[in-house]
Amino acid sequence: MALVVVTLARGGSEASAQAQKADPAWCTPGTQRSALCPHSKVFDAKEYTTHGNAFRCVNFASQADAQAVLRANPSDPNHLDDGGGVACRGLPEPRDTTPVARAARQFRCVPGDTRSALCPQPKRPFDARYFLRYGNDAYDCPDFASQADAQAVLRFAPADPNRLDGDGNGIACPDLPGPKDVKPVRRETP
Repeated sequence: MALVVVTLARGGSEASAQAQKADPAWCTPGTQRSALCPHSKVFDAKEYTTHGNAFRCVNFASQADAQAVLRANPSDPNHLDDGGGVACRGLPEPRDTTPVARAARQFRCVPGDTRSALCPQPKRPFDARYFLRYGNDAYDCPDFASQADAQAVLRFAPADPNRLDGDGNGIACPDLPGPKDVKPVRRETP
């Protein structure tokens, strides 16, 4: 009971407390949102597309901001595309992993690429570790070529850092096409 009172006295959930954080003093009103000023309201993706190869993923406050820059200029002068039209998968939320079409078309599978939605050929090797390289929640179900591939990642990391098993039943991405692997994985708590 006391824990609930303390939480309510602090203004609600921890998420709302983070949303109310202020930027450092050097982030004046109107400052562009960035990794240094992550709570600013102002973000203009076009500002990041006019300087050539001047920005990296670490310059952005969120993956969605980096994706907005890729959308603003699909030629990707900043080299933000991690493959398939999705920028900076390892950045924090909010996320926008809907591929940018013109950037995705430039992707070419090369020998040694792991099997994915971009390289769905069954003869390509599949390495579950590839889908864990960016940390938590970097990949979504549409990134996989099949349900069995998504299930292999869940088997490799039962804590499910990519949140592939939304309902917690031990089966990842059940709506993906086959081949299928519907033997449930015993889930670990993160």
